[in-house]
Amino acid sequence: MAWVLGLLGLVGLVLVAIPVVLRLGLRLPDRALATGQFAELSQGVTHYRWIGPVRGPVVVAIHGLTTPSAVFEAVAEGLGQTGYRVLVYDLYGRGQSETVRGAQDRDFFLTQLLDLLENEGLREDLTLLGYSMGGAIATAFAARFPERMKRLMLVAPSGIEVVEDDFERWTKKVPVLGDWLHAVLARGRMTARLIAARGDPTEVPGIVDAQLAELQRPGFLTAVLASRRGMLAEALEGEHRAIARDDIPVIAIWGEVDDVVPLRALGTLATWNRTAKQEVVARAGHGLVHTHASAVVALLREVLREA
Repeated sequence: MAWVLGLLGLVGLVLVAIPVVLRLGLRLPDRALATGQFAELSQGVTHYRWIGPVRGPVVVAIHGLTTPSAVFEAVAEGLGQTGYRVLVYDLYGRGQSETVRGAQDRDFFLTQLLDLLENEGLREDLTLLGYSMGGAIATAFAARFPERMKRLMLVAPSGIEVVEDDFERWTKKVPVLGDWLHAVLARGRMTARLIAARGDPTEVPGIVDAQLAELQRPGFLTAVLASRRGMLAEALEGEHRAIARDDIPVIAIWGEVDDVVPLRALGTLATWNRTAKQEVVARAGHGLVHTHASAVVALLREVLREA
């Protein structure tokens, strides 16, 4: 019996050690190499950049679950050529922003956004551009602070319908063991997908390498799982209906072949907000904000010209 207990103890020790070993060699991003600025906000340090002219109307861009703010490079430059100043920033645990422990729910992300807006003196007439999970954050902000909003622009937004595989659903729902399995397997799964996408067309050179670099920073996978359990677990029907009642102009742009936020979400949003303007980018997947940036910019420019 003693040897059985000893063996079980050894197996347990190995299982506990695996995630620790996998974290060896991970490095925090080097701020000396960063472009942009850093703000000491209430929850932690946030990296942000202004793209476009020194003066002009402002668009605040919020990226998604696993993509740093660099994913907006081509879209921000395109809007900048139209005269808009675009503020991009890294969510906590991504890009050059600090890793912050704890639940990553709507209050967590809204606090970061509110802090940054205050830091930059942006208080009203806000135009928010949210991509993927950033779309859910932007939607939650617009519903909570309608008096501060001018326009809401969404690209493949979560909060309506998101496709998850069995691994993602299980690790999200199961505490402790789900955390362990995510720590052991998620990096390899994400790396394989990114390497497979390396040859795909993109208008943001180096974006796949930037996403691969995210996987090499401590705390990134923990942030991803915390967001799946928090912000991404929320359905935002009430928020979209409130935005419609408050007459906040909305444009939603979808990828025709998106396998993460499926095109059928367009129909769901139409029932929640009948005044929302909706467009589809042909042959675009979930990465359309960088793979089809020119098409996205063209649609956004059309809406912005109507302002």
